[in-house]
Amino acid sequence: MDLAKPRIDVGLFTTNLEPMLDFWQNEVGLPFDHLLPLGGGLQQHRHDLLGSVLKINHARNALPDASPSGYRELLIAREGLLGPKRLTDPDGNLVTLVPPGAHGIERIGIRLGVRDAVAHRRFYAVALGLPDVPERGGDSFICGDSVILFDETPDASGDAVFEGPGFRYITIQIRNVDEEHAAILARGGTEGRAPRTLGKVARISFVRDPDGNWIEMSQRASLVGALE
Repeated sequence: MDLAKPRIDVGLFTTNLEPMLDFWQNEVGLPFDHLLPLGGGLQQHRHDLLGSVLKINHARNALPDASPSGYRELLIAREGLLGPKRLTDPDGNLVTLVPPGAHGIERIGIRLGVRDAVAHRRFYAVALGLPDVPERGGDSFICGDSVILFDETPDASGDAVFEGPGFRYITIQIRNVDEEHAAILARGGTEGRAPRTLGKVARISFVRDPDGNWIEMSQRASLVGALE
């Protein structure tokens, strides 16, 4: 995969804006970057996450009463810690601060609960073409300097809803959405949404993992230049 940025971004949805901003900005310490209107009653509050972006998507209207996605935990490397520090945001999302190097994480990691670990190993290694974390093997994969971890979990969702509460998707910034999207499908990935252009900002698509969790592929003009 031809990455335009060597790390993933993380997206969540909430209707509980002010408490969420207070938690992420003041308790976790993420700097606010800018506000991006998405339309349809959604606004994206973008925060710097050690070079990644945490996208807090605030919904003006009620979100579907959907079961959690497979994205269960955001792990953030934090200097000075001797062990993990577990936090929970106002919506119940699990955030764990870890010493750098824990689980192979030097910046951030995202942990999933999955129904079939073998199917997910094949998806990340073959369909997405990501290498695994050398010291941890095939249940942890590297995307740039971000780590994607997963554990086989009997209660994992089999068809995750996109615009539900909580962690809902990750974003991978790449140089050519159309090429990468087609290649992922050719290698066995499942399409979530076909490529489309968002004004002059980005060209995006979505693919889905074996449990239906959403992965955004983004060709962002600020990283790659003109979208044509």
